[in-house]
Amino acid sequence: MVPSRSRTVSWLIALIVPVVLTGCGGKSPAAGAAVDAAALEASYLAPPRADAVRASAGGVVLSGSAPPGGKVRLATPAGQAMFATADVKGRWTLALPPAAEPQIFGLSAAVGARLNQAEGYVLVTPGGQAALLRAGTGAVRIDAVARPGLRALDFDRGGGLEVSAAVPPGATVILRLDGRQAAEGRADARGRYVASLGSPAPIRPGAHQVQVFGDGFSDQVVVQVSPAAPLAQGPFRSQLTPAGLRVDWMTPGGGEQSTLLVH
Repeated sequence: MVPSRSRTVSWLIALIVPVVLTGCGGKSPAAGAAVDAAALEASYLAPPRADAVRASAGGVVLSGSAPPGGKVRLATPAGQAMFATADVKGRWTLALPPAAEPQIFGLSAAVGARLNQAEGYVLVTPGGQAALLRAGTGAVRIDAVARPGLRALDFDRGGGLEVSAAVPPGATVILRLDGRQAAEGRADARGRYVASLGSPAPIRPGAHQVQVFGDGFSDQVVVQVSPAAPLAQGPFRSQLTPAGLRVDWMTPGGGEQSTLLVH
């Protein structure tokens, strides 16, 4: 999937935190170049992740992983931020206040003077659905799987369609688009199956039936593929559709991508 256009967007400053690399500590360029692979590996700072969500009476509780002792920052496009500290096992938890609408966040972690940004943006709904939105590829659902089947569909103006499903680990999955087989493959060890459609022939706008099935499971949805309207009021827009929650959002490159959270 290719972003539809590129432009400078100031709201990204609140979501994206640059990676700060450590310097050479006053050593000569030659000494800096002599740093071995082991030292480089030791300097690697793992990016934070959000990997679990649950709804509570007071709102939504989000948790994930980060370097032990790291200061985790979850920020809205407006710059409002919440913080947590990862424990000795590298786990963190944040209780989000009640919200009437879905929210999008940038996630980062700091260890000393070093900062690292998580891949993509974290989307959280008031009901406890959550996903990692990733530019140019499919979303990763964070909320628990209710049953095997489709989890997310991503598309853009370029005609690409990314299909994400959750099925039994290692299961063979057959994917059909509008009644015709479009792909076949196996889920990974975590039960995640992904497929990219729309190349070389782009997916045309309109209603499309997406089906996945295999041994002991089947699921289908009819999705209305259409370009996102300009995001004039902010970096994302959400609306409920018969197929699930559709979110149109701005990618770091300034293009617009649409993500459908199925079920």
